[in-house]
Amino acid sequence: MSSGDVLRAGSEGPAEDATATVLLVEDDDGDALLVTELLDDADVAIVLRRARSVAEAVEALSRPGGSPGVDCVLLDLGLPDAVGLTAVSRLREVAERVHDVPALVVLTGLTGGDQGLQAVAAGADDYLVKGETDAGLLGRSLRYALQRRRSAAQQRALYRSAVRAEETARLERALLPNPLVGDERVSVMVGYLPGGGGLLGGDFFDTVERPDGSVLSVVGDVAGHGPDEAALGATLRTAWRTLVLTGTPPEHVLEQLERVLLTERARPEVFVTLAQAVVTPDRSGVDLYLAGHLPPLLITGPVGDLSCELLAPTGRGRALGVPVEGGWHPRRIDLDGPFALMLYTDGLVEAEVNVGAPQLAADPVTGEPSVDGLGRDALGLVALQGGGAPLGPLRRRVPRLGQSGLHDLVADDLDRHGIVGVVERVLRRVRALHGGPLTDDAALLVLGWTGRDTPYLGERSSTLADSAEWARP
Repeated sequence: MSSGDVLRAGSEGPAEDATATVLLVEDDDGDALLVTELLDDADVAIVLRRARSVAEAVEALSRPGGSPGVDCVLLDLGLPDAVGLTAVSRLREVAERVHDVPALVVLTGLTGGDQGLQAVAAGADDYLVKGETDAGLLGRSLRYALQRRRSAAQQRALYRSAVRAEETARLERALLPNPLVGDERVSVMVGYLPGGGGLLGGDFFDTVERPDGSVLSVVGDVAGHGPDEAALGATLRTAWRTLVLTGTPPEHVLEQLERVLLTERARPEVFVTLAQAVVTPDRSGVDLYLAGHLPPLLITGPVGDLSCELLAPTGRGRALGVPVEGGWHPRRIDLDGPFALMLYTDGLVEAEVNVGAPQLAADPVTGEPSVDGLGRDALGLVALQGGGAPLGPLRRRVPRLGQSGLHDLVADDLDRHGIVGVVERVLRRVRALHGGPLTDDAALLVLGWTGRDTPYLGERSSTLADSAEWARP
């Protein structure tokens, strides 16, 4: 039997049906045949591979596709290229470099209890003497070693998962800062809903009150998912807060933030959409900057009589990082009395929903369920721009909530419950409409003012909607 030979011990079935792969490191053909017969008698379902030296075993463990497939090494200590326990140390050193470390059982003709203890201390899982080992003992030793190996692999997987979760939580916390707002009548309610599949995105937001009394809020969305995008989102949020705190005029914040993006992004195709709201010191208006981002919802009226308006995307500039002409200019929204702006990322409006869901309004012309949000936005943009050219047929897709659907959902929630707690309720309802975790992550920020002559103070809340408890109905 030459190096690399494969056979099924304990069965004549195909090798791919086996549950474990054992690498026998043995230079003596007679002893190799004896081990094969013992494994046959033990009825252990394995694939048995052969190496004649430590060098061949190292090659089998190291070559691509070799090491992850070896579950256990049966090692003889009397090999031509190793003396004593050096073979154990060499193979254990190589095995620790692979993703899942295989078990290691010493099977040798050398006797002596001290030798066995030293082998285990050097990294072996068990030590068997050939002349004293029968089929039952060899089978049990392999089964126990393989089980210990699987348990150790599970522990390593749990540890890696915990480390990844901790790193993800750290990045998420960086994306969810505490607002720096002193005015007690200003409401700041934020929420973040991670997407499914464990994909961390680059949504970010922040709110800062300046010494002159103006309040600035931002919601941004880095294109893509993953640690790089999340880290970039955290960097841009920190840069935005720094620019605001150091007195950069609001009309220059976006151009400076784009400079940070261009130097920090991992790839030239990465871009960022962003919405920035600047509330005047006297709370009589808001300057809204849109950099390729969706417009917010405007909530006005006193407690108990709230109205919700979907703002048109007028004055929208290009996304940050997109190499085209154009800048960003504010749109002034005049206000009189209590108000709130609901800024959000596209993960909410891209949520897929059932066509028959009661939250979906029927199209006012056809009476059919509304087309997705993208289609309705396209119609709205044509109407706003006064375009007379006929539209081609809109591509029918899986229905999505869309901006109009989000407006209807928020308006209904405000009528039922008021504005306190609206962020968590909206995130829950959108997730329920989608039928589980969203495909994309979603951020939601409500910036409001309770009014000058009212007894109500501003609401402050933060919702990181990533726990199993939160996801339950």
